[in-house]
Amino acid sequence: MSAAGGPTVGIDVGGTKLLGVVLSAAGDVLHERRLPTPTGAESVVASLAELVAQLDEGSGTELPVGVGAPGLVDSTGRVLFAPNLPGVRDFPLAQRLSATLDGRPVVVDNDATCAGLGEVVHGVAQGTSYALMVTLGTGIGGGIVMEGRPLRGANGFAGEFGHMVVDPSGPLCPCGRRGCWERYASGSGLGRLAREAAHAGQGRRLVAMAGGDPEAVRGEHVTAAAAEGDTQARAVIERFAWWLAMGLANLANAFDPEVIVIGGGLIESAEVLMEATRSSLVEQVEAGPIRPLIRLEAAGLGERAGAVGAAVMARPGDR
Repeated sequence: MSAAGGPTVGIDVGGTKLLGVVLSAAGDVLHERRLPTPTGAESVVASLAELVAQLDEGSGTELPVGVGAPGLVDSTGRVLFAPNLPGVRDFPLAQRLSATLDGRPVVVDNDATCAGLGEVVHGVAQGTSYALMVTLGTGIGGGIVMEGRPLRGANGFAGEFGHMVVDPSGPLCPCGRRGCWERYASGSGLGRLAREAAHAGQGRRLVAMAGGDPEAVRGEHVTAAAAEGDTQARAVIERFAWWLAMGLANLANAFDPEVIVIGGGLIESAEVLMEATRSSLVEQVEAGPIRPLIRLEAAGLGERAGAVGAAVMARPGDR
């Protein structure tokens, strides 16, 4: 086992992949491995154990393990509810993975909480005391870091930003309710807005990029076409940015952060989206033109943010 201050393993459980890293005490990624995310709780445990074994082989020793999992994760590392992770519900992930790893220490926390801590300790939010993390993927995850420590709430469930209801009559969400913020402002939400535009005849370039089928249009087509300067794609981006900024403004009004970090592949490839969201945030947040500027930053750690934060969680004394 590693001593305090030594390397740790961090794994981010995504909807399509498990991304694992070995992180040094200084924040350097020493090794990285990834596997597809399987369906079902037991299969997830088996794949996580396989990924840990690969990272052990790269580091030459057995290291403490941190895991960032989507959804509601309690203080014991039990995943109660994960709408974007099929087959994992009310499952003691930390306990089961630790047992599979012959009793090795395992910490499991919410993936966006991990990502937020990673950005504060080793990423773009270093030096800040009040930071929010918003991750845009299939859904929207959130992490809150106040005075340098994760804020988890009474049950460990704080930060489920994506399930703020912004339109009670809106589209159905995987959580079972209608009009959740993530139906409008996630990667899948961008795709939905783009398909609506395509069906309305307002996305000719998007349809062409999707092979001629409006139903095949996805968020990545929008960001790519917008980067080319396509005006119809940029109109979709503007609409999406408004929805994104509306939720961010609500969060800013509630938490008064110094910085909001936006993660996810969607942001990494779309500076035009960040620009539109910054502008809309100033318009929608309370006293936007006169209050101190809220920094809105793309995640500096990129897709590694959750894994890096999970590795920070695994450090003795750092949870």
